[in-house]
Amino acid sequence: MIALKEKLGSEFVERIRTIFSETGLLAKAKNFEYRSEQQEMAVALAQALEQERHLVVEAGTGVGKSIAYLVPSILFAIEQHKKAIISTHTINLQEQLLNKDIPILKKLLPVEFEAALMKGRQNYLCPRRLERAMQQANELFTTSEQAELIRIAEWSRQTTDGSLSDLSLEPDTKVWTQVCSEAHICTTKTCGQTGHCFFQQARKRLLAADAIVVNHTLLFMVLGTPDEQEERESGFLFPNDFLIFDEAHTVEQVASRQIGITISQYGLRATIQRLYNARTRKGLFTVTRDAAGVTLAASLADEVDRFFDSIGEAADFRKGCEVRVREANFVADTISARLAGLQVRIVEVVKRTEDEFLKAELQELGRRIRDVRLGLVAFLEQSAPGHVYWIERTGKAAQFFSLHAAPVEIASVLGRMIFRDSTCCIMTSATLAVGQRDLAYFRRRVGAMEADALQLGSPFDFSKQMKLFVVQKMPDPRDTRYNVALAEWVAHFVAESQGRAFVLFTSYRGMQQLAEEMQPFFSSRKMNLLVQGQGAPRGKLLEQFKSTERSVLFGTDSFWMGVDVPGDALSNVIITRLPFAVPDHPLVEAKLELIQERGGDAFTEYSLPEAILKLRQGVGRLIRTKSDKGIVVILDNRIVTKPYGRAFLRALPQCPVKII
Repeated sequence: MIALKEKLGSEFVERIRTIFSETGLLAKAKNFEYRSEQQEMAVALAQALEQERHLVVEAGTGVGKSIAYLVPSILFAIEQHKKAIISTHTINLQEQLLNKDIPILKKLLPVEFEAALMKGRQNYLCPRRLERAMQQANELFTTSEQAELIRIAEWSRQTTDGSLSDLSLEPDTKVWTQVCSEAHICTTKTCGQTGHCFFQQARKRLLAADAIVVNHTLLFMVLGTPDEQEERESGFLFPNDFLIFDEAHTVEQVASRQIGITISQYGLRATIQRLYNARTRKGLFTVTRDAAGVTLAASLADEVDRFFDSIGEAADFRKGCEVRVREANFVADTISARLAGLQVRIVEVVKRTEDEFLKAELQELGRRIRDVRLGLVAFLEQSAPGHVYWIERTGKAAQFFSLHAAPVEIASVLGRMIFRDSTCCIMTSATLAVGQRDLAYFRRRVGAMEADALQLGSPFDFSKQMKLFVVQKMPDPRDTRYNVALAEWVAHFVAESQGRAFVLFTSYRGMQQLAEEMQPFFSSRKMNLLVQGQGAPRGKLLEQFKSTERSVLFGTDSFWMGVDVPGDALSNVIITRLPFAVPDHPLVEAKLELIQERGGDAFTEYSLPEAILKLRQGVGRLIRTKSDKGIVVILDNRIVTKPYGRAFLRALPQCPVKII
């Protein structure tokens, strides 16, 4: 039996090798180019799937990694009756997989398969909850909210998808939370029998799919706790699945935020106000006609605001929107006992409620109140070991607060959750290495030291396609001449490329300041200046950049990665500063402290490799196809004046370098 399995394994691997060969199945596709790196990646994936081993792959720009993991994953999933869970970081890549790559493979592969997009359940309308909301509209909604409810009801009769992405205007949050799918209310038993529930239909599509595309944030929300994952006998979301992370360089950051405690003032208020809102005099306690519940919820909403006001007074937000909390019980716990009282009240109301649907609604809110109460106590007592605690300002006017706790070291947590025995997890990205071919830095950060590692170069000829300029004459950023010099050099290089440039910043404030100073220059040269954060969403900015000649785009964090502009529209990427993470975020600060406590050097062990990875991402925006050409400009002289600068230069593609 073992020999037969080995033979089947080698047959599958060889079949994948043939599919990616110069005369293989993929060669029939339009615009196919044989790439040895793509073939090598696909073969490594096939071997990892066969042997149920974990694998980490760096696949340079242009390898075609999406197809390299999709083909073996889909064929393996079908033949072994498994599911491929593919997790990405950006909507951009999700759309590429679903609208471009998967349709191509549906035509090419000799098998039929189904792929589905997983969305959070609260994206979907629940017709049963909508019907109930319409019946109880007077007790639950104001006049304007009732008008919004009618708009949603009219849309529900036309939509086939039933999700937020199909709604032309974003709905009122207060109304949508009363009609969307919720875990213990919209269930297979209550809503799955009729065939009309949008979420239950989407769930059936997921159960029937061979490949499921999800994003990292939702994946970590659905995975649950490390303890829950460890208790699973096999798989991650389904008993027979395997997991592929694309854009894996973002996994540590996303997992750190999702695995831990988050308590939102706005969210807690909204939960209490669903029971009773003193301003509108609406809510579920009005529906149940529970006077004691009404009084309790009305007073508690005010107490929650007073509690969070005390947090705002105790925290010093002068340095930014996040403040670390280092000592336990830094403010008095004035609300957890009151939240427990509200829980008890909900239980009492549920006991005398005969309406099963209303019971389910109340019980769901009771669970939320309980979860917040437990999280709040854990936050104030700082009882979770190895966690860092902080407060953030949130909301459009930063008028609310949220409490956060996250594990400082995510590697051991991910090791337990993702890199378990009898499972297969594959991680890939164009940028994982910071010098070592074994990808040790990345593997150590995500708990994948037992995983196999593979580094594949790019098929592009960077020596002919790209030129790097380093401006050694740039003053130190603390120098008074810095801003003037920055404007002069940006002007010089965007004039050289006739616009068609990304200018990437590490500081939002610095970007806005330079944009304001340089606006007359761009106007006089008839260049179209686009600035992140000035109203238009990222997707719209990108479309304007691609479609408008002589465009220059000023961007911060999200434009350093996951942005694809092939062709002549982008011929120049200007890096204003080396992207060292500012250690003012509590999570970064705590990671640096942990390294120092262990006797390590925080700069060489964390700050430098993280900056190298981010610089590689930024530079990677330039050359996206074999015909692309252009320049990269680094306006930070530390890359040639500091000893660590060589590490940055070594990590970049080999191309001509001119130092000015």
